[in-house]
Amino acid sequence: MLIINDLSLRIAGRLLLDHASLTLPAGTKAGLVGRNGTGKTTLFKAITGDMAAETGSVSLPRNTRIGQVAQEAPGTEEPLIEIVLKADVERTALLAEEQTTADPHRIAEIHMRLADIDAHSAEARAATILAGLGFDAEAQKRPASSFSGGWRMRVALAAVLFSEPDLLLLDEPTNYLDLEGTLWLETYVAKYPHTVLLISHDRDLLNRAVNSIVHLDKQKLTFWRGAYDQFERQHAEQAMLQEKSRAKQEAARKHMESFVERFRAKASKARQAQSRLKALEKMKPISAVVNETVRPFSFPEPVKTVASPIVALDHVNVGYQPGSPILKKMTLRIDADDRIALLGANGNGKSTFAKLLAGRLKPETGTMTIAPGLKVAIFAQHQLDDLRPEENAYEHVRRLMPEAPESKVRARVAQFGLVTEKMNTPAKDLSGGEKARLLMGLSAFEGPNLFILDEPTNHLDIDSRESLIHALNDFPGAVILISHDRHLIEATADRLWLVKDGQVNPYDGDLGDYRQQVTGVAGDRKERREAEKASKADRRREAAQRRNAMEPVAKEIRATEALMDRIRKRIDGIEDELANPAVYEKDPSTATRLAKERSQLTQTLAGHEEKWLALSAEYEEGTAD
Repeated sequence: MLIINDLSLRIAGRLLLDHASLTLPAGTKAGLVGRNGTGKTTLFKAITGDMAAETGSVSLPRNTRIGQVAQEAPGTEEPLIEIVLKADVERTALLAEEQTTADPHRIAEIHMRLADIDAHSAEARAATILAGLGFDAEAQKRPASSFSGGWRMRVALAAVLFSEPDLLLLDEPTNYLDLEGTLWLETYVAKYPHTVLLISHDRDLLNRAVNSIVHLDKQKLTFWRGAYDQFERQHAEQAMLQEKSRAKQEAARKHMESFVERFRAKASKARQAQSRLKALEKMKPISAVVNETVRPFSFPEPVKTVASPIVALDHVNVGYQPGSPILKKMTLRIDADDRIALLGANGNGKSTFAKLLAGRLKPETGTMTIAPGLKVAIFAQHQLDDLRPEENAYEHVRRLMPEAPESKVRARVAQFGLVTEKMNTPAKDLSGGEKARLLMGLSAFEGPNLFILDEPTNHLDIDSRESLIHALNDFPGAVILISHDRHLIEATADRLWLVKDGQVNPYDGDLGDYRQQVTGVAGDRKERREAEKASKADRRREAAQRRNAMEPVAKEIRATEALMDRIRKRIDGIEDELANPAVYEKDPSTATRLAKERSQLTQTLAGHEEKWLALSAEYEEGTAD
């Protein structure tokens, strides 16, 4: 069990967590979500002990093994399989000791312990994990130094998964995985035998791999049961209820304040005014819901419309070495309004195909016909390094608009979704998401007819991904999409093309079919709909049960409100009578009686108001999710 108690964390003077608390039961698979920059990675550092807390503590059971992906990918000459096997420190130490010890009793103990930790199947388990992350049997024998940084990060991930820590911390693991690797990881995490805390902005991963959500918002941690879609729905419902409760509380507060202001100075009403003041002091304010809107993406429309097909390939071969094509005999067409997602594991040629369409590679054989006037833009994550680190966003755009007035340049930068203060921030100091926005805006600056996006969602949080989806759907040109984010693909792509075995062919199926093909796990949409329907029914039934359980309280609240209304009406009537001077002249005893009755009713109303507040708080707490 992970217990975070009253934790406060601060970086460079900025408070990220403010007396936050959380209890994560053993065996939980939890997704840690929140806007970029809220402190999710910093929280991981506090859990691992790499960062000291300002207040509070992080507690774990004694001897709990924590595992997370190494910051630097292994680049040694060791084979990948050996790097992963060495991640099991105990197994490695036992095998080394077995080779050196001469004590037969110790050798027996070592053999027994190796059997206990299932050491005999270690190589098979390590190979299975590496295969799931995209390394075939031949690649597993190659040295880590022969792979690029992104592939080596997969090795680091494989190593921590193989070590099977008691608490597995994963920080955006899909950023260096393709769709196939993401699908495999999703299944692996869902079946992982210990506790997982996973930072991710991948909606589908959070819907399938975890059973709870930890929300970091407004410097607090909140635990929610269920997958991401359920959390999002419940969070929205809670916000709505909170706003209703706040409005109701404000109405009650204004009523009390009005009474205090009217009668504070009157000696006859001083005690009642004090009673209302005390009630106001006890009334804990319900904060207003603050919706932090995400800046939208905006891509300019093509300056000139081109006729379909905008690209036509006829038996095209393309590659990097003459005579050794990566992709062969491609016969395809792309129309002006196509939305195409490319499927296929990394290394099969998706990026090669994108470079061919962007004009960065030429066909080796065959014919490639391009519509006259076609403008192609391409965005890829590795291009983030092409930004000028010392220049800010305004200066990047100024280069493309040398004659334009400053106001127009800044207006264009604003279309990228960068706020005013970020326009003057050097690129090196922007966050990953802000750099992605800048580069995406620069890529599409000239209004392309064909926009190619290679893993555009890395570094974007969930809300920014939704904003990107809207922008792509509004974009009138053609889109070619390479992404591990299935939600993005399903929300924007109309066609799927599979890049595999040197071929690019239309895929006859949907992402559910492809998931089943890759993982062997059925993505039956009917079953999912039935499960969602059952889940909704369960939630409705639970909510009804909570309301039924609190019905006696609700009934008492209604009765108290009705009684308060009657008392207020009687008080208003008495005050109208007392406002008539004739009452004091004709029958002073009547005036005295009315004044006494008003005093008694006012005291009675104050008691009922306090009772109403307590009952309302009890009801809201009893019916909340």
